[in-house]
Amino acid sequence: MKVSPTYERNLEIHLHGPGPSDVPGEVLRAMSVTTLGHLDSEFIRIMDETQAMLRELYQTKNRMTIPISGTGSSGMEALVANLIEPQDKVIVVRNGVFGGRIADEVSRFGAEAIPIDLEWGTVVTPEQVREVFSGKNCQALFLVHAETSTGAHQQHMREIGEIVHRNGALFLVDMVTSLGGTEVKIDEWGVDAAYSGTQKCLSVPPGLSPITLNERAMEKLRGRKVRSWYFDLGMIEKYWNEGHQRKYHHTAPVNMIYALHEGLRLVLEEGLDTRFQRHRRNATALQAGLEGLGFTYIVRKQNQRLPMLHAVYLPEGVEEGRLRKEIKSSYNIEIGGGLGKFRGKAWRIGLMGHSSTENKLYRLLNAIGEVFKKYGISGDGAAGSQAARAIYQDTES
Repeated sequence: MKVSPTYERNLEIHLHGPGPSDVPGEVLRAMSVTTLGHLDSEFIRIMDETQAMLRELYQTKNRMTIPISGTGSSGMEALVANLIEPQDKVIVVRNGVFGGRIADEVSRFGAEAIPIDLEWGTVVTPEQVREVFSGKNCQALFLVHAETSTGAHQQHMREIGEIVHRNGALFLVDMVTSLGGTEVKIDEWGVDAAYSGTQKCLSVPPGLSPITLNERAMEKLRGRKVRSWYFDLGMIEKYWNEGHQRKYHHTAPVNMIYALHEGLRLVLEEGLDTRFQRHRRNATALQAGLEGLGFTYIVRKQNQRLPMLHAVYLPEGVEEGRLRKEIKSSYNIEIGGGLGKFRGKAWRIGLMGHSSTENKLYRLLNAIGEVFKKYGISGDGAAGSQAARAIYQDTES
């Protein structure tokens, strides 16, 4: 069988699903730079710079701030494998698919997951956290900062962190979708350990999971045999944090770290405040556009909606799968379907990182509007882009 090289194929697609997001040309070019050995002195310099930029993005001084080899789920498994012991009691907030995934992971490692089960599309309150801790000896609380299945944005992080620490537990957080798209303050919020992914708001291809652990978390794993060899952070620490005396653990994905280095450089060059403001502004415009086309948001409270991921119900009676396929085939735009209980009822629309621009938003809304008009779902296919334009005009005046 003769197979043509991938780079000769027309693979252009505009990514507006729940991840990955569009990747800037600078990042793609960084991936094509000559591969170095994973103990080469120049590569070690790149590693050090990558760590420094990750600390700035996470807003932390944590020494153990590194990219784990693997997608965002590898970060979750690394935290559970290193910080959760068999027989531990771990409170897990389950308000969507990914909270449920954490609870499953905790139980697989022999610990007891104590769930806080919430209506999907809502977030946990400090009072609910305080109540679950009452009378229980729990070793950790795990929650999702940005629940990708519902578009819910967890609030009151600092207050929740204080409650967790008063109960002698670790505060562990999934930041896969939030990092790089909205404010994250690891040290100020008292987060002991967190993980993310490169493919969302960092606009780097999937393949790495940036994690950060403070000394309190590191003390939990030191001196014991972690059940996962590949994710043993005590061993990995000696590769990432030992200056030029690095101890080999596994072969690092060198070119993916080039890509992350360049992606982080672009994030910090833009400036965090500017970047977060861009995501918020485009989110407000997209919300107006989607509501103008008849969508309704899963997350009912405005201040609990994510700026980078919009989970919305379609107008009644719409066959969502057929419309998504047509938008992709006709306009090369990818939109995500609903997960779990929202499968077949909702879309998950991403405005993440490099995909979050005014021009790309108009292209997205125009495509949806034209398909809606074609099938008689909306009489005015331009209603979405007109509503978004009004938001941009208001913010400019």
